[in-house]
Amino acid sequence: MKKSGTEGELTGHARLLRSIALFSHLDEGEFDEVQRRILEKKFHKNQIVLLEEDTANFMYVVFSGKVRVVHLGGEGTERILALHKRGDVFGEMALLDAKTAPATVIAMEDTEIGLISKETFDTFFLGNDKVLLQLVAMLCQRLREAQLVLKAITLPDAEQRLRSILNHLSLLHGVPDSRGVVIALRLTHKELAGYTSVSRETVTRLLQRLTQEGDLEMLQNRTILLKPGFKRKMQFL
Repeated sequence: MKKSGTEGELTGHARLLRSIALFSHLDEGEFDEVQRRILEKKFHKNQIVLLEEDTANFMYVVFSGKVRVVHLGGEGTERILALHKRGDVFGEMALLDAKTAPATVIAMEDTEIGLISKETFDTFFLGNDKVLLQLVAMLCQRLREAQLVLKAITLPDAEQRLRSILNHLSLLHGVPDSRGVVIALRLTHKELAGYTSVSRETVTRLLQRLTQEGDLEMLQNRTILLKPGFKRKMQFL
């Protein structure tokens, strides 16, 4: 990667990195050196970004596109654990404890990823107290998100599960709209099923019902609009 120059001259990936909390407290020299060491790789839609055995080697930054973190079950089934978009960082936990994560990462669309080695992570992130505080905050946020997803998928009713997951996605990826909140992810019914731990057929049926009830709308680009009625009903879950 090219060096960043001054803050006012930041462009492209450098500007994106500076907007991420973990990178915002690096001084200019450290920031330039981290950029120089980042390995950039491009992945096509549905291409595997990394397998479980690779997770302890790098931390990853999403420069463009989106990825899903999944647990692969029998017969090719996927249990979605998390979704990451442009500007998200993942893989830091495995670098901290040197253990692999029980997950596979797959590109949801054409995606560009920056790979940061454990050596770079240890040198520039673990040696900086301000960065360490950001790392702790990020791990706390990861834990809260995991707890929310766990709570959602253990709800006894399939509709409650779907509503809870959609609400969770709206908090992470929602874009305010005059009609409500748009979940800025193009998700197939199969992917939603993998996130909700119900069958694809059940997700399709429930989405049709919620659409008929006026709680959401499936937009043409396969994003989902959550209407005000959806949010009001979440208060009773």
